[in-house]
Amino acid sequence: MQLDLIPKIKHTSSNNFFLMAGPCAIEGEEMALRIAEKVVEITDKLKIPYIFKGSFKKANRSRADSFTGIGDEKALKILEKVSTTFDIPTVTDIHENSDAAMAAHYVDVLQIPAFLVRQTDLVAAAAETGKVVNLKKGQFMSPESMKHAVNKVTESGNKQVIITERGSMFGYQDLIVDFRGIPTMRQLAPTVLDVTHSLQQPNQSSGVTGGRPELINTIARAGIAAGVDGIFIETHFDPANAKSDGANMLDLKLLEGLLTNLTKLREVVVNF
Repeated sequence: MQLDLIPKIKHTSSNNFFLMAGPCAIEGEEMALRIAEKVVEITDKLKIPYIFKGSFKKANRSRADSFTGIGDEKALKILEKVSTTFDIPTVTDIHENSDAAMAAHYVDVLQIPAFLVRQTDLVAAAAETGKVVNLKKGQFMSPESMKHAVNKVTESGNKQVIITERGSMFGYQDLIVDFRGIPTMRQLAPTVLDVTHSLQQPNQSSGVTGGRPELINTIARAGIAAGVDGIFIETHFDPANAKSDGANMLDLKLLEGLLTNLTKLREVVVNF
């Protein structure tokens, strides 16, 4: 995959890692624009290619009363406004075959959630839109097995595919990143490390997913050292009151410091 083939993406000649970042879910227009504006300011300063991330709906929730979204079309139009306002590409996840064509009208990258990455029809539907497809590695899958998901995209006639590592299940309520899988998956497609979902603590008895955001810096630095092509971060200016995944999100005020350090580390890794 060539980053410069993604519409509106900037700084592709910087030799830096690329970034997918934004809130877990689109909660409204003001919050989305506020987060995008800050991340654009930081990534322009550090010359980091940037793709704004926001879920237009949340289908895989722990409880029936969990927040799922503000309405599909309303949220997708907000993603479109983010893109046009800041001249940046956007990514959102899809859950059903019909979501692919609908979301493709508004965003540049379609993301397949980890729980659904083995769903052949869904992966093919995303690929057939011609958009870049981001495959999140299932928590239950080996790095080597991701070749089958990648093949489903390429065999649909789409060569624009990304793999995102987001940890593997460790017992019932924890995740762990096996960094040995990074070079394996990079042989298949550009590989991103999701440094926030990798620190989730799912399946809590409360029905609210926990997390270890204090370890984001550790996981991110390890990923850059292991040679990942990109970093995925969910961030919010008020994680404690975010409507989805607040427990493992990065506070927006900490983002610039983290990305500055990762950029310095990337320079060392590239020149090592």
